[in-house]
Amino acid sequence: MTTTPWIKATKSGANGGACVEVRRHAGMIEVRDTKDANTGPTLRFTSLEWDAFLNGTRNGEFVPFLAH
Repeated sequence: MTTTPWIKATKSGANGGACVEVRRHAGMIEVRDTKDANTGPTLRFTSLEWDAFLNGTRNGEFVPFLAH
């Protein structure tokens, strides 16, 4: 069994490691919270779903949610 390594943003070091990690595994994109990496949930997205999310963030689609 091979394991795809998790990737953490390089800018996450200054916040005490509180961030998310992402990896491509078994044809899916997986995301997890580093604070609960071993026992917390892992979100799984298809490539199309992930691309839609990335495009939404680039286009400011989620900015109202960040204002809180």
